[in-house]
Parts: sequence; C-alpha cells; structure tokens
Amino acid sequence: MASDPFQSADTANAVSGPPSASDYAGDALFRFIAYACALLIVVLVAYILWKIGGQALPAMQEFGPSFITGTTWDVSKGDYGVLPEIWGTLYSSLLALLLGGIFGVAIAIFLTQGFIHARLAAVFRTIVELLAAIPSVVYGLWGIYVLIPLLRPTADWLHETLGWFPLFSSSLNGPGMAPAALVLAIMILPTVAAISVDAFRRIPYKVKEAAYGMGTTRWEAILKVMLPTASSGILAALVLGFGRALGETMALAMLIGNSNQISVSLFAPANTLASLLASNFPEASGIEVEALMYAAMVLLAITFVVNVLGLMIQQMTMRKFEGKK
Repeated sequence: MASDPFQSADTANAVSGPPSASDYAGDALFRFIAYACALLIVVLVAYILWKIGGQALPAMQEFGPSFITGTTWDVSKGDYGVLPEIWGTLYSSLLALLLGGIFGVAIAIFLTQGFIHARLAAVFRTIVELLAAIPSVVYGLWGIYVLIPLLRPTADWLHETLGWFPLFSSSLNGPGMAPAALVLAIMILPTVAAISVDAFRRIPYKVKEAAYGMGTTRWEAILKVMLPTASSGILAALVLGFGRALGETMALAMLIGNSNQISVSLFAPANTLASLLASNFPEASGIEVEALMYAAMVLLAITFVVNVLGLMIQQMTMRKFEGKK
C-alpha cells in the first residue's frame, strides 16, 4: 500500500499546526490570570472607597452638601468647606493641561513628522520622558528658587499695567497659581508627549502619502489629516495628563500658596484638595480627620467624573472618524 506523502512529512518541523493540549492549557491559564487581575483591581478600588468612605461618613452626615459649597476651613471653629480647594484643583489642572497639552502635542508632531532624523528624535523623546523621573519635591524646590524669582518682574509689570484685568489683578509676592500651573504643565508634559507620539506612529504611512498625493503641503497634511486621525490617542493623552494634574500633591503644596480663597488671578495664592490633605493631615485629629477624608472622597469623585467624560469624548471622536453613529 502506497504511503501518504503528506503523512511522511516531518510534523515536528512544521511551520503551523493545530493547537496542542499545552497550548490550550497555557491559553486558559493566561485568561484566568487576566480575569483575576481585573477582578483584583475592582476589589482594590472598592476597598479603598470603603475605607475612605467609612471614615468620611461622620463628616458627610454632619456637614452634608455645605461642605462642598463652604469657603472656610477653620479648625478652631469646626467650620469646614472645600469650595476654594475644588476651584484651585480644577483651575490649576486646566491651566496646566492647556500649556502641557499644546507643547506635548507640538513635541509629538516635531518628533514624528520628519522634522528631524529618526535617531535624533529618539534622543529627544528620551530626554522628554526623563522629566517624568524627576521627583515632585525637586520640581517644587526648582519652582521656589528659580521660577518664582524669574516670574516676579513680569508679574509685577502686568499687575501695574493691566491690573484692571482679572487675570492680573494680584502681584506675585510669593507662591501663587502661575508658578504652580507652570510646574504642573512640565510634570504632565512627558505623559502627553509620549502617548501622542505613539498615536501618530500608529497611523499608516500610506495615509500621509495619500495626503501628499492630493497636493497638500506638509502642514496641511499634518493639521488636516494626521492630527484628526490621531485625535483619539491625543485625547487619551490629555485625559491621562489631566488626571495626573488633579492628583499632584507635593509640588503644588510648595508652590500654590495654600490660601483658602477663590480668584481667577494667575498670581494670587490658592489651594487644592491634594495640597489640603498633605498640609493638614499630619496634625489633624477628631472631626478634622473625618473632614479630610470627606475632601479625599470629593477628589476621587472629581477624578472619576473627569475620566468618564474623557472616555465618552474619546469614543465620540473615534465614531466620528470611523463613520459610525
């Protein structure tokens, strides 16, 4: 009986073949580990909320919504309100996102769109990413000893000439919103730039070739083709950068001034929820600890809402460019 030529082939050296029992076992093990890690993250978040919420519950019951709308934090009188801290958290983070977002996306365009050689671009990207390795307290010290003295002459001139304008209604006598926002922008810059670079690099090169084939210039191709195509990744970078800015503590505690007031001036001192927690917790006791836990719950809620809104905007953008409804 003639042998089957297909059976005589060396199956051990075959390029492809059906999955073996070990392949199925490895796949099942990987799925189990992935699901277990996802479940562990959910359990960890629930545990954090349970612990913080349990300690904040007495303050929630005592102060209620007035804690969020109140503007005074007076331990001696037992009067607690975090509206100025909420304002400072959002205001400083938005200013930092505006600066860090613009420069981060500009750096991503500079590194990916052929303005410099690929090897030199890799060096520049490494330098930008190294900014993320600098400790927060070092940024704070740099802001105190370098940035604030550097900004003070310009701030005084703006206050003298344009003091009627709300943004310049105060002078920079020490820590304030402007140095805090600038340092915060530098701190979120590596996150925005790195993710934006990856978003641009995921675009197929034929997209750029098609744009050039239709007669566009370099900047028309970048602004009208490449930037909209990478918009979902850029939005993800901005959301992550904004989340980082909302939770930053040490540098802001050193630079923002820790003043319980609401002001739109770039040079007025302010406060944030994270700075409030870092500054007051070491000496807190009794009802103040519960009030600080309440403030932590407010910060968690703000971060959650920001991330949900960012995800919704990102999905809407993706559906828009993919032609889905």
